[in-house]
Amino acid sequence: MIPDKKAAKITGILFLAATAFYMLGNSLIESIVNDPDYLHMVYLHKNQVILGMLLELLNSAAIVGIAIVLFPILKKHNETIALGYVAFRIMEAIILIVGAISPLLLILLSKEYIEAGSPEASYFQTIGKLAIEWKDLAFQLAMIVLGLYSLLVCYLLFQSRIIPRSLSVLGFIGYASLLINALLWIFGYRSGMILFLPGALFEIILPIWLIVKGFNTFANADRR
Repeated sequence: MIPDKKAAKITGILFLAATAFYMLGNSLIESIVNDPDYLHMVYLHKNQVILGMLLELLNSAAIVGIAIVLFPILKKHNETIALGYVAFRIMEAIILIVGAISPLLLILLSKEYIEAGSPEASYFQTIGKLAIEWKDLAFQLAMIVLGLYSLLVCYLLFQSRIIPRSLSVLGFIGYASLLINALLWIFGYRSGMILFLPGALFEIILPIWLIVKGFNTFANADRR
C-alpha cells in the first residue's frame, strides 16, 4: 500500500497532469476545428489533431489514476463512497475517450473533403458539425458524471477533515457549478466560462495543497 504522504503527492501530480493534458490537448484540437475552413485544415494539420487527441486520452488515464490512488485513503472513512468514486471516474474517463476519438473521424472526413474538391455545400459539412457537437456533448456528459459524484466525495472530505474544510467547501461549490453548467448546456443554454472557474480553482489549489501539505493523517476514520 502507498503511504498516505506519497499518495497525497501522487494524487496532486495526477490532478495537475490531468488538467494540463486536457487543456493542451483540447486547445490543439480547438485551434483547428474552430477555423471556418476546418474541413480543409484538419487533414493538413492531422498530426496536431492526433497529438491533441492523445493528450486528451492521457487525461482520461490520469483521471482513473486519481481515483485508484485515493481509494485506500477514502476507504478508511467510507468504503462505499470510495468504491463509487473509482466507478464514477472510470465512467467519466470512458465518456471522455469516446469524445476524444471523434477527431479521427474529422481527419478521415477532411481527407475525403479535399479529394472531392472541397465542395461548398455537401454532407461533409453536416457530418463535420455532428462530430464536433458529439465531442462537446461527450465532455458535458462527463462533467455531469464528475459533478454528481464529486459532490458526495467533497461531503466525505468535509466530514473526515483529511483536507481543510474550506477546500472541501470550495470543491463542493466547484463541482456543483460544473454540474449546473453541463445541465444548462444540455438544455441549450451557454453560460460561458464563469461556472467553470470555481471547479478549476479547486482542481488547482487542491493538488498544490496535497503536494505541499499532504493529507491530515490525524483525521479520525469512520468507525463502522
